[in-house]
Amino acid sequence: MKIAPRKYLVTLALFIALFLGLLLDLKAQQPTPTPTPRPGRSYSTDELPRTPPRPGPKGQSPVTFTDISAQTRIDFKHQGSPTSLKYLLETMGGGVAMFDYDNDGRMDLFFTNGALLKEPMPKGALPDKSDPKFWNRLYHQKADGTFEDVTERAGVKGNGFSMGVATGDYDNDGYVDLYVTGYGENHLYHNNGDGTFTDVTKKLGVAGGGWSTSAGWIDYDRDGRLDLFVARYLDWDFEKGAVVCGDNKGTRAYCHPDNFKGTTNILYHQKQDGTFEDVSRKAGIADPDGKALGLAFADFDNDGWPDIFVANDSVRQSLYHNKGDGTFEDIAVSAGAGYDEDGKTYAGMGVDAGDYDNDGYADVFITTLSYQMYPLYHNNGDLSFTYATKQTAVGQISLLNSGWGTHFIDVDNDGLRDIFVAQSHVLDTIEKTTAYLKYKQTPLLMRNTGKGFVDVSASAGPPFTVPIVARGAAFGDLNNDGQVDVVLGILNGSPVILRNEGTKNHWLGIKLVGAASNRDGSGARVVVTDSIGHRQFFDFSTTGSYLSSSDPRIIVGLGTATGVKSVEVRWPSGVVQTITQADIDRYLTINERDARNGR
Repeated sequence: MKIAPRKYLVTLALFIALFLGLLLDLKAQQPTPTPTPRPGRSYSTDELPRTPPRPGPKGQSPVTFTDISAQTRIDFKHQGSPTSLKYLLETMGGGVAMFDYDNDGRMDLFFTNGALLKEPMPKGALPDKSDPKFWNRLYHQKADGTFEDVTERAGVKGNGFSMGVATGDYDNDGYVDLYVTGYGENHLYHNNGDGTFTDVTKKLGVAGGGWSTSAGWIDYDRDGRLDLFVARYLDWDFEKGAVVCGDNKGTRAYCHPDNFKGTTNILYHQKQDGTFEDVSRKAGIADPDGKALGLAFADFDNDGWPDIFVANDSVRQSLYHNKGDGTFEDIAVSAGAGYDEDGKTYAGMGVDAGDYDNDGYADVFITTLSYQMYPLYHNNGDLSFTYATKQTAVGQISLLNSGWGTHFIDVDNDGLRDIFVAQSHVLDTIEKTTAYLKYKQTPLLMRNTGKGFVDVSASAGPPFTVPIVARGAAFGDLNNDGQVDVVLGILNGSPVILRNEGTKNHWLGIKLVGAASNRDGSGARVVVTDSIGHRQFFDFSTTGSYLSSSDPRIIVGLGTATGVKSVEVRWPSGVVQTITQADIDRYLTINERDARNGR
């Protein structure tokens, strides 16, 4: 029987429609595949040599350090809340502050902490700090040298995922206040003078936002009121941070910052009524391409105005020259401090400014990742810098190391500033991709010989033989013996507290109290001339290192000099005060008010 052509076409069309419908129904029954996160770049080790290079020059340490962590009775343990998703936030904290919050003459300690991260973090959610194990912690030092946890009474347990801390008396009332940075929001705690703090963040307008890292108090316009500089890292959130990074062997690892855009830093100017205004753009420091981790202040050209150096991660560094009219100019590139000697960027993390060769001009030291060498920039005195990393042997010493918190410290009080570095690689997977780079690393101590630096870590005491995962570091005199001690913040671990056992060299400790200037004396230039005629120069600041804030007192190593001829203080107010009678091997308080009264 023959089918008519028209009926044939209709039958064929129905058959095709039925077939397509069946296919669609089968497809609808299949589960929807989970979107694959975009791949990202981690830290490459492909180009590293198969064998490590020869170590840099070594020497004998003139001092030893003792680990007194257990003796202090500090029971804090940092919680970075590591996840299998390798959120970059997990591996970057935390900070340490060494300061005297109750004015009893003994340094107290503050530690920042992380918060609970879920796997994955829900969109729009913030890390949870409610569990006490995630609280920031404040420890009060008692007369016997032990510490007690006063966090709850003080009211500083914090919110969110905390990163850095800056100390300063922003309202000039004689009590040191706390500014804590973190992811999402920062917090300013006003010291009430009775052992408690009040969160005045919203009242004063300094909450910030995004991912803040280091911060520091600076009176950049010399009006007698402390202003606040906040370094920020990346344009990052948990959705952007879910990018999958790793090596070619399938190991998931923390992402390189190249996967994310930079973000602006913030400069808050303190107004006469005690509130703050964001003047970042007006002041010229709002670079959207920066990826800031470390921060240091110094008057690099000796013009009386404090300048700002920012350590950026894998983009050029920033040196904001203070023009004295409320604005800054980033001169890092023209000054020769924006890149290494080959014009390459590096992972700038911690930074400090100090005059390591006593020529009257502040130099700059920066910590980086392995195979980048720690840059040391010598200040030439004309707003230019020489990359002195190799000629001082710092490059050879630090080539295999990865550093974070750091400081120029005169460990033996011989009058030459040495360099301490808290170390660890950023990748907890680094040992899977290279045979000789390590995740946990020992601290580094480089002694200043006057001609360069030598690695004296191996003979500086047992703590320098123990690999750790160090991040922040604060420096100062915990037991008031004139020797610089060190407190290391440990990622996902307990802090390491190192007591400097010292030498027989003489010293002078200096505490500044401003009157017309800000009470802290921030930005003051201190020049000490000893009995032999040697001069040392200090720009006062508690800022430097990584995420941390150090002892507000200056310790001047005098070596074998048996006295001090003069101590000159050039206050931010413009007052120049000279002290000609100063007993050594003790602390001296210099009050700007006395200069105004003719003393």
